[in-house]
Amino acid sequence: MTKPKPQLKSPCVNICLLNDEDVCVGCYRTGKEISQWGSMNKASQQAVMKKVREREAKSRFVSA
Repeated sequence: MTKPKPQLKSPCVNICLLNDEDVCVGCYRTGKEISQWGSMNKASQQAVMKKVREREAKSRFVSA
């Protein structure tokens, strides 16, 4: 039996509020990304984290 590869740590910061675009204002994941996080493989989680960083950079709440 092969050992499953470890997943990434969730970016959740316990500020769970989806905006009008279905993006969490705490972790910058969409509702779908949040609900599927636990079943994603590491590569999929890394792809989501790339999107998270892009969304966070565009946010008016984060300084450049």
